[in-house]
Amino acid sequence: MSITVSFSGRCGFLNKANRDCFRTLVKRISHSVKINNVSLNYVFLLDDELLKINREHLQHDYYTDIITFDLSDNDNSVMGELYISKERIKDHALSYKVSEEEELIRVMSHGFLHLIGFNDKSIEEAKSMRKEEESCLSLWKELTSVSRETITI
Repeated sequence: MSITVSFSGRCGFLNKANRDCFRTLVKRISHSVKINNVSLNYVFLLDDELLKINREHLQHDYYTDIITFDLSDNDNSVMGELYISKERIKDHALSYKVSEEEELIRVMSHGFLHLIGFNDKSIEEAKSMRKEEESCLSLWKELTSVSRETITI
């Protein structure tokens, strides 16, 4: 089993302990869905940088919190690049009345869930995605309960 999760861009808010906890979360989920090889690169950007990617690659002219590119080449491995707007995370956390940490982990998990086969186009798919996101948040809280350092973006 090979699990690689890297973080780049404007991600100084994710300390080593939080990065390690998220890697563990990815490992547990991967194991539960029987995926042996995972390579993820989370890239943290500002709104305008992500908007440019959204326009160029998806022909969407709006701000978004995450764009996920599936680079996988077979069914038993997951490879992806996930671009996240720190500004959207902050705004959504305020709108949804949740912590920035919770919104960040939800969005990071959401992108990974897409890569392992979850979708959210239909109402039923969206319900299933939300349920899986909640499971990821619960696992995150369990993993970070021992050494608790809150993420502030």
